[in-house]
Amino acid sequence: MAIKKIAWGITGAGDKIEETVDAMLDINNDFKEHVEIEVFISKAGDQVIKYYEISHEIENNFDKIWVEINANSPFLAGNIQLGKYEFMLVAPGTSNTVAKIALRMGDTLIANAAIMGQKANIPLYILPADIEERTITTKLPNGKDLKLTIRKEDVEHAQKLAMMDNTYVLKTPNEIRNVFEEYFG
Repeated sequence: MAIKKIAWGITGAGDKIEETVDAMLDINNDFKEHVEIEVFISKAGDQVIKYYEISHEIENNFDKIWVEINANSPFLAGNIQLGKYEFMLVAPGTSNTVAKIALRMGDTLIANAAIMGQKANIPLYILPADIEERTITTKLPNGKDLKLTIRKEDVEHAQKLAMMDNTYVLKTPNEIRNVFEEYFG
């Protein structure tokens, strides 16, 4: 069986980032015979993974890692459209990235690649940080709690994505494993 590739986009969401990286480390270990995970990190995502001190975990466990230079560099959108990847995973996705994809604003690497992939009918799986209206408590890198209020406007963008063809909204990092098992299990 040939090794398949997926593109994993990391945006600037701090909420769910540690759980997502943990899930992806487990998945990478369990599915490495079947799939190569290429990591694409937005400019804001690069700041967040450094702030949470998990950039070394990514660097030590994934061979191909790129950080956004602009909306077309690295050339992720083109490679997705050429069918280089089985699917694109955006996890976690900031409310900004989710809104950009929902509103078709491809001015960042991850949003542009997701939109271009959707146009080419490449499956998009996205784990929005803001999935339902509520007040949540998330952990800051220093261990302190931060209360965030998820507003209906943020949730509406995630709901809009869920209605798009070949686009799948995930609610928790644990659901990512199900995607890999479906494709490569």
